[in-house]
Amino acid sequence: MNRQTTQHEIVASEIWLQARKDLLVKEKELTRLRDELSRQRRELPWERVEKRYVFAGPDGPETLADLFGGRSQLIVYHFMFGPEWREGCPSCSLVADHLDGGIVHLAQRDVTLVAVSRARPDQIEAFQRRMGWRFKWVSAYGNDFNSDYRVSFTSDERAQGKVAYNYGLHEFPSEEAHGVSVFSKGENGEVFHTYSAYARGAEELLGVYGILDLTPKGRDEAGLPFPMAWIRHHDRYEDSVQTAKAAEPPAAACCSAAEHR
Repeated sequence: MNRQTTQHEIVASEIWLQARKDLLVKEKELTRLRDELSRQRRELPWERVEKRYVFAGPDGPETLADLFGGRSQLIVYHFMFGPEWREGCPSCSLVADHLDGGIVHLAQRDVTLVAVSRARPDQIEAFQRRMGWRFKWVSAYGNDFNSDYRVSFTSDERAQGKVAYNYGLHEFPSEEAHGVSVFSKGENGEVFHTYSAYARGAEELLGVYGILDLTPKGRDEAGLPFPMAWIRHHDRYEDSVQTAKAAEPPAAACCSAAEHR
């Protein structure tokens, strides 16, 4: 037995079954609460997108309306990748590792998903090729999209000590942040902003965390400098979990405790 097993309570089968049934009651309550929260999210008021944003990507210049790709719903993942960065954020890259397999299924529900970063198109293309991803990823370099949706911050904003992120003012170590924004397009082509979430509000995109939450150790992040400090690009992990934990941590400019409030 490992140390974790010897320190955990071990009981007879009938006691285990009763404990599991007690937890199931709470799990079902959480499921119902999640369903109700999702309903309330869908009923939020919308705001019209008045500004014309033009993005650069594999299909040339495209407006926000173009990114819908013939569908009426658009999800934008705000991927942390600045124009001066050598590579994208490791934590955002973990999210991206989940995307390719789901895009064809989202399309069946009238949803298009794209990633947007402020990195230049050539940077995005090179990094995406390295990582082996196929989802659509466009550049907001030179437009106000990231600033307007509060996932990029100017040096003047950061010099004030706190930036407007996740619907409040927070200290933030980076000029880039992550999040997810949702848009709807009407029959006449008008685009509406329906929802945005940041920090842990975008955690629904991290299926790996849902799997880890089922295990005895859970996310196992308590002793780390910040919750996602263990994450590497998928081509940067060491052979051993122990050596991966001891490896050089991700740059503080990319991920930090501020991202997980």
